Amino acid sequence: MTLSAAWPVRRALTAEAGSALPAFVDHHVHLHLIDSGSLARRGIAAVVDLGGDPFTLARRPSGLPRTTFAGAFLTVPGGYPDGRSWAPPSIVRFVTDPSRHPGVEGGARTAVDEQADAGASLIKIALHADAGPVLSDAALAAVVASASERGLPVVAHAQGPGQVDRAIDAGVSALAHTPFDAPVSRRQVARAVAAGQAWISTLDIHRGADRDRAISNLRAFAARGGRVLYGTDLGNGSLPVGVNRRELLALTEAGVRGDALVTALTDPWPRARPLDAVSTFVAGAAPTDDDEVASWLSRATVVPTEELTRVD
Repeated sequence: MTLSAAWPVRRALTAEAGSALPAFVDHHVHLHLIDSGSLARRGIAAVVDLGGDPFTLARRPSGLPRTTFAGAFLTVPGGYPDGRSWAPPSIVRFVTDPSRHPGVEGGARTAVDEQADAGASLIKIALHADAGPVLSDAALAAVVASASERGLPVVAHAQGPGQVDRAIDAGVSALAHTPFDAPVSRRQVARAVAAGQAWISTLDIHRGADRDRAISNLRAFAARGGRVLYGTDLGNGSLPVGVNRRELLALTEAGVRGDALVTALTDPWPRARPLDAVSTFVAGAAPTDDDEVASWLSRATVVPTEELTRVD
């Protein structure tokens, strides 16, 4: 086995030999809950914020990590994450009317427009039926349609009976978490893959039965050809800031191995193209054993692409 995306290089400033790969992305973070200053040093060049104050996120400096964001969670009064200690009102917007007309108070289009006008690259909705009320079918459809009109994909936190199917039926582009609260059926997996839906991994936030179910569900999804995105839900509990070795090992356990693991890390979603000004550098030659790839990748750092000289 060889990693097709890795190429041998030497760093110009240090003369250190190693391997280069495209920039790594953590596709699920919450920047208001972490200190992001060390992310690049520890291998993450870009992040996707999936729930924060859209106006604060819009004012972030343009350096590393490069940030795309969804803005606020779209939910209903009393629905997740309304009232959580970690979720101030600035990161929650209520959708109480399925209207697709601009400017309607509580309207689906109004909520989408606010995030889009602030610079959001995608829209986040909460379908967490285990934690309270959720968007109605009409409101969910209106959010997805309004986001589509603005050229934005929709990502959903889908948890609780029927919510994964609702997300698929509504045309949600990605799930913020691999389903973990119940096994997914072969029919659900087939429908999600056929719809082109992506699943963000977030396996390391779980323990026990939830972890086992998430890994099993992701294994079925990946085996069917589903699009898997590396994401950690950074800010949720005690997670390492940077490339998370435990997340990579869990992905490997789910059958996302070798080149597929690198693809999950380097997929530019929701951007159209990967970053080209920076690359990932890992000291030493790329491993030839799939079982060693996760640990090797966890030693990554971000460097300017111009600093790397190909040596093969």
